[in-house]
Amino acid sequence: MRGKSFFFAGGGTGGHIYPAIAMAEKVIKLEPMVKIHFFCSTRDIDTQILRRTAFEYTQLRAKGLFVRPDRLIGFCTSFLKSYRVAKQVITPSDNAVVIGAGGFVAAPVCRAAHRSGIPVVLINVDTVPGRANKMIARWADEVFVQFEETAQYFAKRKVQISVVGCPLRSGFENPEPDKAITQLGLDESKKTLLITGASSGSENINDAVCSLLQRSDSFADDWQIVHLTGMRNYENVKQGYVNARIGHRVLGYFDDMPNLLAAADLVVGRSGAVSVAEYAAARVPSICVPYPYHKDRHQYLNAGKLVKAGAGVIVDDLPNAKERAEWLWEALEGLMKDEEKRNEMKKNCERIANKQASLKIAQRLLGITR
Repeated sequence: MRGKSFFFAGGGTGGHIYPAIAMAEKVIKLEPMVKIHFFCSTRDIDTQILRRTAFEYTQLRAKGLFVRPDRLIGFCTSFLKSYRVAKQVITPSDNAVVIGAGGFVAAPVCRAAHRSGIPVVLINVDTVPGRANKMIARWADEVFVQFEETAQYFAKRKVQISVVGCPLRSGFENPEPDKAITQLGLDESKKTLLITGASSGSENINDAVCSLLQRSDSFADDWQIVHLTGMRNYENVKQGYVNARIGHRVLGYFDDMPNLLAAADLVVGRSGAVSVAEYAAARVPSICVPYPYHKDRHQYLNAGKLVKAGAGVIVDDLPNAKERAEWLWEALEGLMKDEEKRNEMKKNCERIANKQASLKIAQRLLGITR
């Protein structure tokens, strides 16, 4: 396998980068001599994640596709520039495979590979594919999806579709919750409530939780909170905990989610496709607060998988902040009090958890030839 190269293209959110890292980790484990390279966006979250790995990466200034003339011009210009950079990095001598992992940074890279006769594979973990993946599908040789119903969105394309699940980082295979407890200085005798708005944080979730801290003090003897705020909101949220009696750790970002989720007894968070897969793999009961502004409402559909399995509940991110907080408190209070219900939800996670997606995809990638 010496001389074979794999180029992963995706970025803008952790939901695009983490599955790519998971696949790359598994490829390297199976064949240590291959070359791995990432194409990512210029957003801070991309470099924040990738610099913690050993993988080389190239940043591209690709922009999203919009129909407004002023923004369409920007998309076309950035697409062409990114396409040219990708053509320079992926040389004709590479025995290469390009993997599109989502986001518009992936599109010019996949286009460049297709024009050069290089195999293109697409990974789509959301129930409903976004615009970038719909575009990339026309150049792909194979599409890996997490959910059965996603296949219908690619049916018009002459492309092989494989339902494999969501690639998860290797840490989810055998998590070590004690490591997270020690690293964060948590109280082993208390249960842990994890609050997270995914890699970039969620201002709405942050505000709702902070408004409920006085009520949460009633659980201070038995519970503690780990709150991942997102880097931009860290100072404001930290200030919100100043008078909280319940034990807490407030962090802008935490990379070791496999161990932290395994240490949690309950999680409140967004329901991106990767987050949903991670909750299930970690066997942690979840209160999902889907991002409400996507036109296709795909985070509601993702969270619905947990609800259907009896592993999670949904709380709407309502426009009215007071109503949003009240609904969240109703769900929180009920589950924090009900250990039997949490244990039932934890067991139900096992019904939908899938830790084999990375291995299945890696084996397929290593078998692809020109």
